[in-house]
Amino acid sequence: MKPPTLKKNAKAAIDDSADRAHSLAIVPVSRETEERFAIFVGLLHRWQTIKNLVGPSTLDTVWTRHIADSAQLVALAPMARRWVDLGSGAGFPGIVIGIMIRDLDGARVDLVESNERKCAFLREAVRATGSAARVHMGRIENVLPTLDRSVDVVTSRALAPLPDLIAMGDTLLKGGAVGLFLKGDEALPGETSGASGQAGDFAYETIPSKTHPHARIVRVRTRD
Repeated sequence: MKPPTLKKNAKAAIDDSADRAHSLAIVPVSRETEERFAIFVGLLHRWQTIKNLVGPSTLDTVWTRHIADSAQLVALAPMARRWVDLGSGAGFPGIVIGIMIRDLDGARVDLVESNERKCAFLREAVRATGSAARVHMGRIENVLPTLDRSVDVVTSRALAPLPDLIAMGDTLLKGGAVGLFLKGDEALPGETSGASGQAGDFAYETIPSKTHPHARIVRVRTRD
């Protein structure tokens, strides 16, 4: 699939300097990484004209709502080299993480996505940004058995309720991977940031997101 051309009045030319600065204040990165993020944001605006990759209402704050939101995960697993991103969609958090870890030896993010057009976008984003990522088109339950089991972190963003995410990543989590799942208010109904608990063979804790007061990151590990 060829990348779409910009429509005449597309919002790709909006002034995002304030949002960009806010994002980089939340998650500081090198100049090179920032430039790669900018390429990714440009692609997102370009493809958004034909494929609804993200909510239109978030386009004016894409740096904070999507880039920084994804980038904050790397600090929670600074030694991780192998990541698997479930339901990668528009590349959040997978493409962003891949950009941030691209200079680490052996680093890679496996992006799992079943939608053909989204996979086309992900492949173009990997090519254009140099993200250390590889795209796998297919259903999660079909793709995961084909991947190398030596995974450090499993991620997802607003994909499914926590019990379903744990079930999807069960084999990788039991193999030693940590789950880092970006969630909103629906993460753990009735719970607040900082809550912890157990779900079968796993223990979880919630971590406040740096980008939104009501969003959380759920970290999942196997129980001791």
